[in-house]
Amino acid sequence: MSLVLDPAAQDLLFREARTANTFTDEPVTDEQIQAVYDLVKYGPTAFNQSPLRVTLVRSQEARERLVQHMAEGNRPKTLTAPLVAILSVDNEFHEELPELFPHAPGVKDAFFSQRTVREQAAGLNGALQAAYFIVGIRAAGLAAGPMTGFDPAGVQKEFLDGDHTPLMVVNIGKPGPDAWFPRSPRLAYDDVVTTV
Repeated sequence: MSLVLDPAAQDLLFREARTANTFTDEPVTDEQIQAVYDLVKYGPTAFNQSPLRVTLVRSQEARERLVQHMAEGNRPKTLTAPLVAILSVDNEFHEELPELFPHAPGVKDAFFSQRTVREQAAGLNGALQAAYFIVGIRAAGLAAGPMTGFDPAGVQKEFLDGDHTPLMVVNIGKPGPDAWFPRSPRLAYDDVVTTV
């Protein structure tokens, strides 16, 4: 059985997708990011908990604050990307569940009354939403440079609060010269999929 999605879209979203390391100076607009969000917000999460939160870093002052917490090799990319997003999870996501999961009003207290349970659920579902976000950036014709090379505690203190845990930092823009490293190998189907 073949895929239903057009081959060009398959290439755009997956086969040609790589982490961008350089960007042009073409701006990324609020309208573009709004369009990305309006698409990827429909990606499923458990109990529709939707814990991902996005902090857009645009100003030079905020960017310089962020770069202090980035790994050395990631600093130049973050300084020159047209837009940078800090993707974090809201560990108090359960407060939104009466609105987001209205057909089961008891879910908030039955499953998510303990902070440790919420943190685990938010981490898993937030990572899933971060993947949707990256694919959405590709769908907008932009390149994404997701990075986990940063000091999470420093980023949290600088930009978030105790209820939000940073997952990754994503540089966003049109790819610049020599944006891509060579394609790395992938595992074969038989190395990954097991039938029992």
